[in-house]
Amino acid sequence: MKSLFWQRLDKLIKNSEIVIDRPKGTAHPKYPKLIFPLDYGYLKDTTAMDGGGIDLWIGTAPHRKLTAIGCTVDMKKKDSEIKLLIGCTEKDIKTIQKFHNGRYMSAIIIRREE
Repeated sequence: MKSLFWQRLDKLIKNSEIVIDRPKGTAHPKYPKLIFPLDYGYLKDTTAMDGGGIDLWIGTAPHRKLTAIGCTVDMKKKDSEIKLLIGCTEKDIKTIQKFHNGRYMSAIIIRREE
């Protein structure tokens, strides 16, 4: 069952266009002091809880394999989402965790075990 979950996410990524709308080093559109530490975007033509595409982070690893997912809860927006972590090193994962764990938002990371 667990491997089927990851396989289906792999297929979703493979069959979707990755759009990076917040490149590394750019500011969040609503919170200008919040700078994206890695490339952040979404899968085109997919749907997440907020009505947009499924969110993703692109890490610094030389591969583009799905490494983990992040599960977030945002008290300001009153929502919860998953974030796909693609090509992420352990350092990238810690950076993403730090980004998502703040005053109004919390996140956990579920690493791929395969």
